[in-house]
Amino acid sequence: MGDSTQDFSQLNISEEEKDKLVAEVIRYVLFKTRQNSGCPIKRDELTQIVTKNYRQRLLPSFVINEAIAKLSSIFGLEVRELQRARPSSANHQSGADAKSYVLISQLPADLYRKYVEDVDTAHLTGFTFVVISIVHLAGGKIPEENLWQHLRRMGLNEADESHPVLGNIKQALETIVQQRYLQKDKVNGPEGNTLVYELAERALDGPVHGRIKEYVTQIVNKDLGTVEID
Repeated sequence: MGDSTQDFSQLNISEEEKDKLVAEVIRYVLFKTRQNSGCPIKRDELTQIVTKNYRQRLLPSFVINEAIAKLSSIFGLEVRELQRARPSSANHQSGADAKSYVLISQLPADLYRKYVEDVDTAHLTGFTFVVISIVHLAGGKIPEENLWQHLRRMGLNEADESHPVLGNIKQALETIVQQRYLQKDKVNGPEGNTLVYELAERALDGPVHGRIKEYVTQIVNKDLGTVEID
């Protein structure tokens, strides 16, 4: 806390101004997460909230760090920085330029379902869970055609743009990628480029990964007897 106080004293703004900027960053993070269905938020967007009216070089990092701390202590939300590079085909910027965050609830799963989970998006949550379970069973990575083969067996066709629950199935899958449950990349092979889906940060998060393993274990055990899932 001593270092934080010393840093603040060098920023040449009042406590009230600083608190207002922190509140603006928190509001923006919560609003954008809701508006964009949990898709990542670029750090540049948060920095611009500060730099539009202030020029102090250290101020953006100070404000963003305090906002992150309050999102955790007050709202129970972890602001997770995306560590894995986005596919080169989707983003030609450097990793530093593309630094971004997602929000992950720190609440226990039962409390999250009871008090936070949006029933209006429950169908997409179920679809997400099924898709990442398929990818998990494939070893954490699966070619696009293999994934669609599994989904077609469940009546989910990539050509269906008006599914009664999910609407456009391809777009529903793309939403999972945008939310960073999956990432996709092109892999060079003997027959040309293949699109591959791989588990991303949110699917590898402890509670989510634990629920997938539990679900997959139950299904496999039911069909094959007792099997250990790594």
